[in-house]
Amino acid sequence: MKKLFFFVPIIFLIFATTLTKNSTKKLDEEIFQLRENIRTLEDRYELTLLDYSILTSPKKLMEYQQFFFEDKLIQRKIENLSKIEFLGDKIKINKMVKIDEWIR
Repeated sequence: MKKLFFFVPIIFLIFATTLTKNSTKKLDEEIFQLRENIRTLEDRYELTLLDYSILTSPKKLMEYQQFFFEDKLIQRKIENLSKIEFLGDKIKINKMVKIDEWIR
C-alpha cells in the first residue's frame, strides 16, 4: 500500500511534466512564427514608408539629390519624357501628356 501511495503521485507528476513541456514547445513555435511574421511586416512597412516619403515630396527628392548625387542628376520637364513599351518584336514610344491635357 505504501508503494502505491508513492507510485501514483510520481506517475501523475511525470504525465503533468510531459503535457506541460509539449504545450510549452507548441507555444514557443507559435511565438517564433509570429515574430517572423512581424519582422517581415516591419520590413515591408519601412520600405513602404520610404517610398511614401520619397514619392510624395518632390522637395525632399531634390534635397536627397543634392545631398547624395550633387550635380549628377538634372531636372527634366515631364513633357520631354517618353514611355517605351516592348510589344513582342516591336517597340512603341509614347510621349508623356501634360496633366491639364489629360484631364480634358
